[in-house]
Order: sequence, then structure tokens, then C-alpha cells
Amino acid sequence: MKVRIRYFASVREALSSSGETVDTAAGTLAALRDELIARGGAYAIALARGKAVRMALDQAMSDEAAALNDDCEVAFFPPVTGG
Repeated sequence: MKVRIRYFASVREALSSSGETVDTAAGTLAALRDELIARGGAYAIALARGKAVRMALDQAMSDEAAALNDDCEVAFFPPVTGG
């Protein structure tokens, strides 16, 4: 399935990209994150397990168990604090 991915803040900076569209067999946000980590390099560092990364699915905050669907939008970003 095709998934649109958007990267924000420090994740965007680390990957030098604001987003991409990928073909994936991942069924959940967790599986997609693992696929991206498996690319190695900046992806492995920016999205590493144990690193605080928030995720949204179709513009709604979601946990890693959220199911992906064709042509959905996924966003990865660090936790933010207000001021």
C-alpha cells in the first residue's frame, strides 16, 4: 500500500526531508517505523526505539498499534512543550 509520510522538527532536520511517499507492507505504525529504522543511517538514528518520537495517523495522535490503510498520512515528530 502507499503511505504518505511527513517529518517534523528535529526528525525533519535529521532526515533532510519534510516527507515522502512509500510503498509498504507494514500494517501498523510500529511496523512502518521499524521499516524506516531498517533503512539505517539517519533513519535509524532519528526514529530509533527508545527515542521519544510521537506519531499521528491522518492528523490524529496515535499509538504504535494504529492500523495503516492505503493512502493514509503518517507524521513523525518529537514531543513538544508549550510555553
